[in-house]
Amino acid sequence: MPTIECDPAEARARLEGAGVPVEAGNTEHERWRAERDGAVAVAYDDKVVIQGSDPTRLTNLLAEGGGRAHVYFDGASRGNPGPGAVGWCLVTADGVVTEGGERIGRVTNNDAEYAALIRALEAADEYGFDAIDVRGDSELVVKQVRGEWDTNEPRLREKRVRARELLNRFDRWSIAHVPREINERADDLATEALDERN
Repeated sequence: MPTIECDPAEARARLEGAGVPVEAGNTEHERWRAERDGAVAVAYDDKVVIQGSDPTRLTNLLAEGGGRAHVYFDGASRGNPGPGAVGWCLVTADGVVTEGGERIGRVTNNDAEYAALIRALEAADEYGFDAIDVRGDSELVVKQVRGEWDTNEPRLREKRVRARELLNRFDRWSIAHVPREINERADDLATEALDERN
């Protein structure tokens, strides 16, 4: 059960800024409590205690930021162009911090891969990491972002610029191509989002 020594008012503002609902405490000793994805933060006079099945969902939001994460991303398109989806996952030494998958409309596979990278980088930035190691199974996206391959398609060039802007928010970053097996969770999340019925 992680305990974070902090000013509960500042911690509350940080959570609310990240879109986490904060409610009144359950006892006279609790100043407030907040819940996100199976984790519960309970504030006392000079600390916040994180409880629940997955405390990492809140720990990094309440800590002073920083730390290192592995960022996995994958995009999927059926039809190229066709219905598309993204999947992404942030992992630290403590486990999965957050993950997600969502449909993104009609796109090419390369558009979906870039969209997944951008969403993953936005999540890493929201969580306040200062170092990230990004991994994806799109050789094209990885090599274009690293500047090894030209980006001739204007639409992809805009996405590359956005990805580089996000990467430059971190003190240290790397991006590498990995086999699909290493990127399995992000791939699963993109596929699940694509398979969802509305």
